[in-house]
Amino acid sequence: MIAFLVKRLFHALLVMFVISIIAFAIQDNLGDPIQQMVGQSVPESEREALREELGLNDPMLVQYARFAVNAAQFDFGYSYVFNQPTTEVIARHLPATLELVAASTFLIIVFSVPIGVYSAIKPRALLTRFFMSISIVGISIPVFLTAIMLIQLFAIGVSWTPFPVDTSWGNWLNELISTEGGMPAYGRGDPVTVFGTWDTNFASFKGLSYLVLPAISLASIMLPLFIRLIRAEMLEVLQSDYVKFARAKGISMRRIYFLHALKNTMLPVITVGGVQIGTLVAYTILTETVFQWPGMGLMFLDAIERSDIPLIVTYLMIVGLIFVITNTIVDLIYGLVNPTVKLTGKPS
Repeated sequence: MIAFLVKRLFHALLVMFVISIIAFAIQDNLGDPIQQMVGQSVPESEREALREELGLNDPMLVQYARFAVNAAQFDFGYSYVFNQPTTEVIARHLPATLELVAASTFLIIVFSVPIGVYSAIKPRALLTRFFMSISIVGISIPVFLTAIMLIQLFAIGVSWTPFPVDTSWGNWLNELISTEGGMPAYGRGDPVTVFGTWDTNFASFKGLSYLVLPAISLASIMLPLFIRLIRAEMLEVLQSDYVKFARAKGISMRRIYFLHALKNTMLPVITVGGVQIGTLVAYTILTETVFQWPGMGLMFLDAIERSDIPLIVTYLMIVGLIFVITNTIVDLIYGLVNPTVKLTGKPS
C-alpha cells in the first residue's frame, strides 16, 4: 500500500507538472489582461508600469519559475477581475460544482446499474430494446440541448407535454417545491449554510429542487454510456465458465446474478466509470451556462471572457488535481473490490 501511494504521488506530481506547463503556456493566447484591468483613457506609460509591476515583462522561464513556486504553496495570484486571491474565488464556486457532480453521479448509479443488469439478464425483452434505443438517443443529444428541452418541459411548459405546468400535476408540484412557473431552472436559489461557511442545496427540499434539472441534464451525458457498459460486461460474465459451473451446482439464479456476476461486472465499470465521473467536472461548463448555476464552469467562462488569466490557470490546475485524486481513489477502490489484484500492479 505504501509503495503504491508513493508511486501514485510521483505520477500525480508528474501529471500536475505537465498540466502546469500547458496552463502556463496558453496564457499568451488568452488576451491582454492589462486591457481588461484598466480603462481606455489610461495612458500607455501607466499600462507599462502596471505590466512591469505584475511581472508580465519578465522572461517566460522566470515567470514560470515564479508561478511554479507559488503554485506549490497553493498561491496562484490575484484575480484581475475579482481583485481577490484566485483560490478564494475557486473555493466560493467549487461547492456548487461538486454538489452538481455528486447529484448527477447519484442518478447515474441509481439508474444505470439496475437497467444495465436487467438488459443483460433479459437481452431480448421489449423493455431492454426500449432502454437500448433510449441510450443511443441519449448519447447522440448534446448536453446543452437536453438542458434546453428539460427547461421547456418542466420549467416553462408547453401545451402538448403530458405534464404541462398549468395542470393539477404541475400545480401540485409547484406547491410542493414552493416555486412558481414549474421546476426551478435558473441559479442555485438560497442554499442553506452549514458548518459555518459551506452553503449547500442538500439541506432543504427547496434547495434540492434547484438541483433536479441541472443534475438530470449533466447525468444524461454518462448515463447511456454506463448502461451499455454494464450490460456488455454483464453479458460477458454470464457466459464465463464459473457462472456455468455455479448454475450446474444448483445455485439460485438470483444469487448468481447479484452476487457472483454483478461483482465481477463492476470491476471494469469502476475503472472506466471512475475516470468518466471525473470528466463530469469539465462537462459542467455547458450545464452551468444553460442553468446559470454559479459553479466553476460558469466562473471559468466568465474568466475567459474577461481575460482573467490567473483565474483561468487556477481553474485548470484545480480541475487537473481533481482528475489526479479521482484516478487514485479509483485505483484504491479497484484493489479493495478485487483482492486478486495488488495495488503495486503485480498479480498475486
